[in-house]
Amino acid sequence: MISLKEMITPIPYQIKEDTTLVEALSIMKEEKHNLLPVVDNHEKLIGVFTRSKLYQMIQEEKSLQTPIKEYIKNDVYSLRIDTNFEDLEKIVRHSSVGTGVVVDMENRVLGLFTKADMVMGLLSTTNTLKDQLDTVIENSNIGVMMTDGQEKIVYGNNRFWDMTGLNRKNSWNMPVTKELPEVHELFEKKQYNNPVTIKRLQSILTINTYQTVRNQTGYIILLHDISELEGIAAELESVKNLKQSLQTAMEHAYDGILMADDQQSIQMVSPSMLELFNLEYKDVLHKKTEEVFPHFKLSNVYETEEADVSDFHEINGIKYIIHRIPVIQEGRVVGAIVKIMYRQLNEVNELFKRLQKAENKASFYHTELKKSENARFTWDHIISEDSVMEKIKKSAAKAAKGRSTILIRGESGTGKELFAHAAHNSSARKDGKFIVVNCAAIPEDLLESEFFGYEDGAFTGARSRGKIGKFDLANGGTLFLDEIGDMSLNLQAKLLRVLQEREFYRVGGTKRIHVDVRIIAATNRNLERMVKEGSFREDLYYRLNVISLFIPPLRERMKDIHVLSEKIMSELNRVIGTSITGFETQAKQILMAYQWPGNVRELRNVMERAMTFAEHGKIKVEDLPDYMLGNTEQILQEIAVTKEESMVESAERQAIETALTKTMGNKAKAAKMLGISRSSLYDKLKKYQFNEK
Repeated sequence: MISLKEMITPIPYQIKEDTTLVEALSIMKEEKHNLLPVVDNHEKLIGVFTRSKLYQMIQEEKSLQTPIKEYIKNDVYSLRIDTNFEDLEKIVRHSSVGTGVVVDMENRVLGLFTKADMVMGLLSTTNTLKDQLDTVIENSNIGVMMTDGQEKIVYGNNRFWDMTGLNRKNSWNMPVTKELPEVHELFEKKQYNNPVTIKRLQSILTINTYQTVRNQTGYIILLHDISELEGIAAELESVKNLKQSLQTAMEHAYDGILMADDQQSIQMVSPSMLELFNLEYKDVLHKKTEEVFPHFKLSNVYETEEADVSDFHEINGIKYIIHRIPVIQEGRVVGAIVKIMYRQLNEVNELFKRLQKAENKASFYHTELKKSENARFTWDHIISEDSVMEKIKKSAAKAAKGRSTILIRGESGTGKELFAHAAHNSSARKDGKFIVVNCAAIPEDLLESEFFGYEDGAFTGARSRGKIGKFDLANGGTLFLDEIGDMSLNLQAKLLRVLQEREFYRVGGTKRIHVDVRIIAATNRNLERMVKEGSFREDLYYRLNVISLFIPPLRERMKDIHVLSEKIMSELNRVIGTSITGFETQAKQILMAYQWPGNVRELRNVMERAMTFAEHGKIKVEDLPDYMLGNTEQILQEIAVTKEESMVESAERQAIETALTKTMGNKAKAAKMLGISRSSLYDKLKKYQFNEK
C-alpha cells in the first residue's frame, strides 16, 4: 500500500515567529497553500499561520512589516511520517481540516498533506496495480475474457484471442454468446465454476461471475489448453508407473530397503527389511526414521549430504551393514535411502576384515614413514645438570634459528642426533621434513644414489621409474648427515657443490635440480687430522665447520649420571614392565666410578640389563655387567679414597666461603685470613666454581 511519504507536498521554505506579513503573503500567493507551518530555531513545529489569520491582519490594517507571531495558531494537529495508511484513511474521513502538517519523529516539518494529495496518491497506486495486473494477465498461458452486465465482451487477453481465433476488433463489445456459442447453454444452466471441455477449441472452459459497478452480473471466462493439461496428466501417469515399478522392485529386493522423504518420514519399505526386524507396514510407514530405527542414524546424511556405510550390527544373531544414501535434487537433500545388507554376509565380513587389515597395515607404514621424516626431539629431551652442557644447549638453540650449517662433534653415544632433532624443531624449518642419512650405514656405491636419486635405467637394478634422493625429500627442511667423517672423497666433492650452489644432478640425469636444504652434520672422527691425512676435503671441512658444537663425553659430566639414570629408569619401567626404585649404595658408587666409553647410549644399555636382572626393588652390584666390575674391592677402595678427598675438598670450600663472607668479598683480605697467596685463592675459586660477585 502507498505510504504517507509518497503523498506529501515538500516545503521549500521556513516560516518563523519573526516572519513579516509581507513575507507570509508572498509565500501564500506563490505556493497557493491555505496554511503555512511555523517552526522554531531547531526547525520543530510550533504552530501554523492560516489564510484566515492573514485576512484578519489585513482587516486590522497591520503594517506589512508586522511579524506574524501574535497571529500564529499554536493548537495544531500534525501527522507523523510513519502513520500507516489505515489510520491515515480514518483521519482524513473524519477531519474537517483540508490540510495537515507532516513531521518526522523529532517533530521537524517535512511537508503538507491534503485530501487531494491522498486522492491523487490512491489514483496513482490504482493505475500502477492495474498496469501490473494487465501485464500478468497478458503474459499468462490461460485465455481470459470478461463481459459486462449485458454479456458483452469488454476485455480479452492475447492468449484468449489466439485460442479462440476471434478478431479482437470485430468481437469487441459483441455478445459473448454470439462469439462463443458454447457458453449460451452454460449461461442458461448457470453452470459456473465447473470446467467444461470445448473440443472445437481444444480447451477446457471455466465460467466465473462478478458484480459490476452497476450491480449487474458480469462473467469471467477462462480457457485452458487441453494439450498442456494432457502433458501434465501424462507426466503424472508416468510418475505413478515409476512408483509402481519402484514398489515392485522393493517387494522383490534381495536386501532390505527403506525410503524416507525430506522430513525423514518413511514412505516405502521392502518386505525383507520388515522380515529382518520383525515389523509390519503399519509399524513403519509415515513414521520418523529416528522413531522406528534410531540406530540407523539416518539424520547424519541429511546434515553431511554424503553417503556412508556403518560398521557391523547384529540382531537375533544375524549380522548386517547399514548403507545410508542421500537423495539430492537441485542442491538440497529431498530424501534418503537405507540399504540393509545381511544375506550371505559372512563372506562379505571376511573380505571386510582382510581389507581392514590391509588398511591398518598401510596406515601403520604411512605413520612410520611420516615419523621417519619428522624430528622427534626438542631441547627438553636433552637432560643435563652440567653447566657446560647447558651452555652448549643455549648456543645450539641460537644457532638453530639461523640458516648456517651446524657441525655437531663428540664421541659415540653422547646424543649428537638429539641435538640435530632439537635444532630442527626450534628452527624456522620446523614445519619442513627432517631427513636422516647415516653415511656409515650405506654402502659407498649406493650412497650417491641415496643422496641425489637416480633416473630411469641409470644403472643395473635401478627402478624403472627412477627414484628421488634425500636432498629432494629434505627440500624446504633439514638434512642430517650422521657420521659424515665416513663419506668417500668422491661424494664429498658432490656434497660440496650442493652446499655451494644449492643444486645437483640425479645419477644418470641431465636436468639440474634446485633445492633449499639446511645441513646439520655430525661425526665422532677427528676431522682436522683427516684433513691433514688427505682423507677429508679441506674445503668441505670449512664449509661444514661454520658453527661447531662439541658434546662432552659422560665421564666429563658425572653429575648427569644421576639425573639420566633416574630418567632412563622411569622410561624402562614402563617399557619392560619392571618396578625398579633405585640403586643400592655400592652399585651407585660403581656407576659413578665407571668411565663410560659408550656414553649415554652405554648407560641406557647397562640400565636395561640391570633392571631386567633385578626385576623389582633396587639394582645391586651383581645386576651390573661383569666388565664394569673388574676388581670390585679395588674399585670400592678407590671410591673410599675419592670420598675421603671429597670430604677434604668440602671443608676447604666451606673455609673459603666463610672467609669471603667475613671480608665482604674482598679476595686479598680473604687470602690473608686463609694463609694462602691471592693466586692460590683464585685457583681454588676457579676449581670450586665460585660465582663472581
